[in-house]
Amino acid sequence: MNSRELREVQRLLKGFGLRPRKGLGQSFLIAQEIMERIVAAAELDPEDVVLEVGAGLGRMTRLLAEKAGRVVAIELDERLVKILDRTLSDLPNVEIVQGNILEFDPARNPLLAACRSYKVVGNLPYYITSAILRHFLEAKVKPKLMVVTVQEEVAQRIVAKPGEMSLLAVSVQFYGQPRIVARIPASSFYPPPEVDSAVVRIDFYERPPIGVEDVKGFFKVVRAGFSQRRKQLHNALSAGLGIPDGEVKETLHRAGVDPGRRAQTLSLEEWGRVYRALSLRFRPQCQGLNLAG
Repeated sequence: MNSRELREVQRLLKGFGLRPRKGLGQSFLIAQEIMERIVAAAELDPEDVVLEVGAGLGRMTRLLAEKAGRVVAIELDERLVKILDRTLSDLPNVEIVQGNILEFDPARNPLLAACRSYKVVGNLPYYITSAILRHFLEAKVKPKLMVVTVQEEVAQRIVAKPGEMSLLAVSVQFYGQPRIVARIPASSFYPPPEVDSAVVRIDFYERPPIGVEDVKGFFKVVRAGFSQRRKQLHNALSAGLGIPDGEVKETLHRAGVDPGRRAQTLSLEEWGRVYRALSLRFRPQCQGLNLAG
């Protein structure tokens, strides 16, 4: 980022009499080079439809519109929507929607529902990052891929390997393959956040890499396993699922997983084995519950 880019953003905000809203977690990405890297990571072509999360001042929206066939830009702040309506009026392939992304159903947007697949791009507000990821992971009409900016620490959790896995990592990796494509210093935003960020690309699978009959039941088991991270897996599952500890140990042995391990050490494939073994023996306890984020 250079001082010219910063002045441009500040001048635009001042011209409309606006200040960033801390309550909405607003930090505007101002580094043009990084925005171009984000757009490049989405590998857009004229056939693509993009759903942009948090259009902000519309600077990245314009870059997306230059590469994609259509862009649906979601922005919660009605003040910014007024700016977008004015500054992006020359782009016929951009649809601006004022609203909360967590209440936006892609299946109910005619453009997104009609296309064979769409791509999500955006700078996610830090305080609802997990909720937004879960929103798309669970969506009836899922995207083809996501390229999103998150806290660097969250990015590391998303791409974690066995040994450092988390409920978030299992949730994301069940539905797609994540990778970090860029790291962004806090100075690239205005106002600068307290931590650095990273750009994560998630390529969604056509079907999960492990076969499970009941996705909700699978995540009930995973949630139980991570409910007491400091305890051994058999203790956490016993307490979380309400199953006698001795029977959990025996079932884990049958699944080929040491009961003394901890949840963060299991791979996605091992979680699949644990779920299948438990569901065969304790089906009522392993059903229900929503996907965790």
